[in-house]
Amino acid sequence: MIPRYSRAQMSEIWTDETRFRIWLEVETLALEQMVQEGVAPVEALKEVQAKASFKAERVLEIEEQVKHDVIAFLTNISETVGPAARFLHRGMTSSDLLDTSFAVQLRRAGTLIVQGIDEALAALRTRIEEHRHTPCIGRSHGIHAEPTTFGVKLASWYAELNRNRERMLQAIEQISYGKISGAVGTYASVSPAVEAFVMQRLGLQPETVATQIVPRDRHAAFFNALALLASGIERAAVEVRHLQRTEVREAEEKFSVGQKGSSAMPHKRNPILSENLSGLARLVRGYAISAMENIPLWHERDISHSSVERVIAPDACIVVDFMLARFRSLISGLVVHEQRMRENLDYSRGLVFSGTLLIALVDHGVTREDAYRLVQKHALAAWDGGGTLQERILGDADILAQVPRAKLDAVFDLKHHFAHVDLIIDRALGGG
Repeated sequence: MIPRYSRAQMSEIWTDETRFRIWLEVETLALEQMVQEGVAPVEALKEVQAKASFKAERVLEIEEQVKHDVIAFLTNISETVGPAARFLHRGMTSSDLLDTSFAVQLRRAGTLIVQGIDEALAALRTRIEEHRHTPCIGRSHGIHAEPTTFGVKLASWYAELNRNRERMLQAIEQISYGKISGAVGTYASVSPAVEAFVMQRLGLQPETVATQIVPRDRHAAFFNALALLASGIERAAVEVRHLQRTEVREAEEKFSVGQKGSSAMPHKRNPILSENLSGLARLVRGYAISAMENIPLWHERDISHSSVERVIAPDACIVVDFMLARFRSLISGLVVHEQRMRENLDYSRGLVFSGTLLIALVDHGVTREDAYRLVQKHALAAWDGGGTLQERILGDADILAQVPRAKLDAVFDLKHHFAHVDLIIDRALGGG
């Protein structure tokens, strides 16, 4: 079971203070098992548990001199513990400490992100139920296609976000691996029992086959899950940006009292939240590429991945956490113009029913080629101002001779298009 954390802790996870606190926990747990194995005295453990502390500023000060973060940390610990500190880090390599602690940080960050997803899903669910049967036009290539409902549109975002939730849970599981197996992962100077004990206490698993590090495909999976999540949020944001266009205006971001949209044009109300989400998604996708480039390292390890992760880990997690909060706010405050949606649906003079009409003609004995030609002729004429498609069809004696009037009336009835809306939405909300 993944523990819950306050979302306010996302930035805190990536502070030096938190990182060093996890390091101390890892080192102390490792020493505890070494005492059980008889390779370190119990008195040393007691000294460490009673006295060990650090100051982040002091660690960084020492690092300036020694140019090694783990050595700087251990030096600062020894300043507070004394001679007993020599038993810390026995048989371990720096990456035993770094990678195990990194897994703890990513696991915590991933948990917060899942919480953020749950909050966004709840906001979406509310709006889906509100607009389950709100008619609007579906578009392909930016052109009117067939009628749908705004609830179905929102349900599509919900289903994708739910899939991204599952991916994040899988990514958390994938990243929850550490290692304490020595310089090249062979346990030459530290026993597998130490690793097993530490991982069990931290809620991690021992890496199956480690080198000097945990293989970076695990981390790449985590950052790719973040990138997919960010891209899913952007898909919704791009739709809002389009719907807010002046000539569309079917939905728009909430515009608060006193808000201003332009320094030059007082009338402007811009989709700034959605545009911001689009920009941030580009960042997160870039972090995923960097994580994948960290996978092929030299032999048992080189250090080229380290500088990358120091940037992308806190940045990607904090950015995605922010995106989720902003997306939730965007959805909750989204202003939906139902009347405008209906006006846009009717704007194309009934052309959106052409596909249903085509099927009706085919079902009543007209060849598909002839039916297509007939419907297209009336559709183009209607679009050019020659009445609505329904008026033209009902004025065509040849069509009336082929298809009963009741069937033609049903073609232009939205109930036909929305007969399975509840099935689609319930399937999405049920997670199926």
